[in-house]
Amino acid sequence: MKNKFFTYIQNLQDIIVAGLEAVDGQAKFKEDLWERPEGGGGRTRVIENGNVFEKGGVNISAVHGKLPEAMQKMFNVGEADFFACGLSLVLHPKSPMVPTVHANWRYFEMYDENGNVIQQWFGGGQDLTPYYLFEEDAIHFHQTCKTACDKHNPEFYPKYKKQCDTYFWNAHRNEARGIGGLFFDYCKETESMKMQDWFNFVSEVGNSFLQAYVPIVEKRKDITYTAEQKTWQEIRRGRYVEFNLVHDKGTLFGLKTNGRIESILMSLPPHVQWVYDHHAEAGSEEEKLVNVLENPVDWL
Repeated sequence: MKNKFFTYIQNLQDIIVAGLEAVDGQAKFKEDLWERPEGGGGRTRVIENGNVFEKGGVNISAVHGKLPEAMQKMFNVGEADFFACGLSLVLHPKSPMVPTVHANWRYFEMYDENGNVIQQWFGGGQDLTPYYLFEEDAIHFHQTCKTACDKHNPEFYPKYKKQCDTYFWNAHRNEARGIGGLFFDYCKETESMKMQDWFNFVSEVGNSFLQAYVPIVEKRKDITYTAEQKTWQEIRRGRYVEFNLVHDKGTLFGLKTNGRIESILMSLPPHVQWVYDHHAEAGSEEEKLVNVLENPVDWL
């Protein structure tokens, strides 16, 4: 399974990068290969200063070795060997009319002293962070997520949509990071779902990503915007940074497993503002977004 999934994310990285370069029309992804001293490595691909994308990355990694102490505590186990691989992407568009997007699909294995697999699971998801709310974009993104889920289990979309709303929640701000999508973790074998079934589901979601995001980018990328709207985008990006550095499990996992810092912090946007005690103007488009972030919406 680990070889199968790693092959899958290598191919998916190529497909997504090609699709995003076509949308940008100017910038190309720069590739950076790296190795982890304790075992494994990755292939980072970053786009910067494009026609559409100000900064973004589509990264894959496969790491293995001794489970770090911090992770032993997290999983409540003693010394063990592990393998983890995944694709992680974040895209920060230049225009405040185009939403930021994040996605991640991953697989994890843990072994006993004889090298037998004692635990294995899949995780992942995709979520959208707009700066200006276009309801039809939110509906399109969620409908694409639901269509992918429904092919495998009609209960998956409502369950993983709710988990996404719960997970991407900036508790210290009492608001969501964005308008959600899907989030699933620790997807282990059951009587009704074998590991192959989970692979089929996760790859279905991964394959749906470009369809979920690209039509939104195409629709919004040429809308004119003001300096004030750009400022609003940068203030909201600050909330994105806060979530990633305070709450995000993937960021914390990378930092605690001696991951590659450039790849881990690739998710951070290049230009951000923190304005003291900033509030959106009453009745404005900005306030409309904030109201939705404070009370997650059932878009479908």
